[in-house]
Amino acid sequence: MTGDFQLEMNEYLPLRDVVFQTLRQAILKGELKPGERLMEIQLAQKLGVSRTPVREAIRKLELEGLVLMIPRKGAEVAEITIKDLEDVLEVRAALEELAVCDACENITEEQILALKEAADNFQAALESDDLVKCAETDMAFHEIIYSATNNKRLLQILNNLREQMYRYRMEYLKEPGTHKLLLKEHEAIYSALKKHDKAEAGSAIRIHIENQRRSIISSLRDAGRITEQV
Repeated sequence: MTGDFQLEMNEYLPLRDVVFQTLRQAILKGELKPGERLMEIQLAQKLGVSRTPVREAIRKLELEGLVLMIPRKGAEVAEITIKDLEDVLEVRAALEELAVCDACENITEEQILALKEAADNFQAALESDDLVKCAETDMAFHEIIYSATNNKRLLQILNNLREQMYRYRMEYLKEPGTHKLLLKEHEAIYSALKKHDKAEAGSAIRIHIENQRRSIISSLRDAGRITEQV
């Protein structure tokens, strides 16, 4: 088993969540490689825990698309495939366009102020070079838009999709060349919502997600880290 990761203890979290966060970061950082098998006994020994929290963590990682369960083989780190990436982003584009249009009708002045603050927090995170913080503040920006829809079902679906997006969001944020463009895109989305302009907001979110798709595929192809699976 590759990687020199260790359990990142947190007294405020249950052990299963600590194990989950540790394994998740090991996958996202490449310490656990695509295609690598995740053996419960070995991981439990490495992390100094029982097999139960490891098993629970692997199940959560499967829900995020970071792990695949292979019949008669067990769990392994999922490859990044173009098909999976495009499937996820196709669904995200449709749902987020609906979300920004609904938000244009329902967003409050308080939420507009919160969106501006979230955009500023994202910019500060980019300047800090903390990838996890960047991902968290990026999600926070979009979650304000989701909340502004006043559509609980849409919010629930988008929150479920968020977990599947996490890996791709991290891949996108790893590329410093995308950061200025991201800030401009967030500004365009914020500006459209502030004006309650549905057409402008829909266009801004489509451009935002399409640029993400192109950038991730390009960078992963250059690094030889993506599978041309259909």
